Amino acid sequence: MGSFDFAAMQAIQKELQAKYLDRWGGLGPEKGVQSLLWAVGEIGEVADILKKQGGAIMTDRETRRHFVEEFCDVMMYLNDLCLCYGVTPEEIETIYREKHRRNMQRW
Repeated sequence: MGSFDFAAMQAIQKELQAKYLDRWGGLGPEKGVQSLLWAVGEIGEVADILKKQGGAIMTDRETRRHFVEEFCDVMMYLNDLCLCYGVTPEEIETIYREKHRRNMQRW
């Protein structure tokens, strides 16, 4: 496997969206809220695993796989949200690093 970064995730999402364009209708600002709501739904599924099986994430292979799979669903929908508004991996990196620097100097 090669490098897997935010750009690779967005490329995968673009490929998936292109494959199902006729069924899903593509991505654009008009689909942003929908992508966000799907992400929130998946976050609920992640929270449910944490609530019911939290400790097992570290000790049980199947629970961990299920947790990571649901977490990946969250990431997919968040990537779709970025694609809806044309947010690039470079923008994410720049702002993320800026935010990190600010947070490091907070207290």
